[in-house]
Amino acid sequence: MLGKIKNIHFIGIGGIGMSGIAELLHNWGFEITGSDARYSDNIARLEKSGIQIFIGHHRENLKNADAVVYTSAVNADNPELLKARELGIPVVKRAKMLG
Repeated sequence: MLGKIKNIHFIGIGGIGMSGIAELLHNWGFEITGSDARYSDNIARLEKSGIQIFIGHHRENLKNADAVVYTSAVNADNPELLKARELGIPVVKRAKMLG
């Protein structure tokens, strides 16, 4: 599924499910970035492992993303999700990433 993908951006990375997937992929050597609406203990843990986290959702947060993972809690008008689709970056829901 991941093929040539190296850089993955997570929208809503602060939840337990998303942070766990992001941490696992980071440990496997993927470059991970992510964003969330607010700071949390999960985000603090990810930052300590070297993952770049943005608080707030902005188009500029995508940077070098080859793929975007998002949760069902992310609205369809999320600026990062819209930017990814504009650029033709593959977007995947968290549930599909797990399955």
